[in-house]
Amino acid sequence: MIRALAGLAVAVCTGIAGSRVASAVAEQPPVFPAGLEMVEVTVTARDERGGLVSDLRPDDVAVREDGREQEMLIFAPASGPEQREELVLNLGMLFDTSESMRPNLRLSQESATRFLEAIPRARDLLLVFFDRDIRLSRYNSENQQGIFSRILETRGEGYTALYDAIVVYLSRVADTPGRKVLVLFTDGEDTTSRSTADDVFRMLRASSVTVYPVAFTSHLPSGGTERLQARAFLAGIAEATGGRVFEPQASRELAAIYRSILDELGSQYVIGYKSDNQAHDGKFRKIALIVKRTGVKLRYRPGYSVAKIEPSARGRR
Repeated sequence: MIRALAGLAVAVCTGIAGSRVASAVAEQPPVFPAGLEMVEVTVTARDERGGLVSDLRPDDVAVREDGREQEMLIFAPASGPEQREELVLNLGMLFDTSESMRPNLRLSQESATRFLEAIPRARDLLLVFFDRDIRLSRYNSENQQGIFSRILETRGEGYTALYDAIVVYLSRVADTPGRKVLVLFTDGEDTTSRSTADDVFRMLRASSVTVYPVAFTSHLPSGGTERLQARAFLAGIAEATGGRVFEPQASRELAAIYRSILDELGSQYVIGYKSDNQAHDGKFRKIALIVKRTGVKLRYRPGYSVAKIEPSARGRR
């Protein structure tokens, strides 16, 4: 069983201050949470028909980093009888309240509330509303009704600090253990962030967060630059983290979307290994999981990066 939510906090940053925080964080991205001691990878397995595979065993998968075989130290299936620390769910929800979301705001609000009603309880829930301002709150299971009220009271207004909001969220969960899942309700446009798309990707490569964008792009001009850029960005952050993009057009599509996400969360695996590369060189390391069972495909983040530490600085640690 997923552990209950823990802790309740008020909003921690708003307005221009939020953008300054995001910019500062983007300039100094966190080290991959496992450091160089343990690299943890969240994995989704599907068969040839697209069905989820929940009965893989450790000897069904081999781990490689930059082409070199690695020793697997953790193999934790979510469907197993034990609730391992690596599998505990830490949920983040980013909700776009900017003016560009007005055409789809009602559908977006319904999407967020229905998702919260469907998702199992997480140990920690971090809710982020963003337009020009960035507002963060943590909730426990007893305060869920407050979340629904806040979502339903939102109004689309102001510019969009999408990149800053993601950067601030990533900075808040950098040291959080367990599976970190971010569900992002947005049209993918950004109009005012100090952080860039490159900053977002750089931080995602230094995190273990899996991102599921729920994209509302129907109001953007079909074939226009804005729509193409927004969709490309959302597809990119999903692919970089092992997640998926969903594009609901009507309320009737929401149930299937949430069932797909929930089924994935209940069938995932966390694989952990200690990298044989102990260099703090700032380079990207490619991860390859080789599945030995015929007809099974794995989805996971393609790699990670570690913050560069100069020899003199390392000696002072």
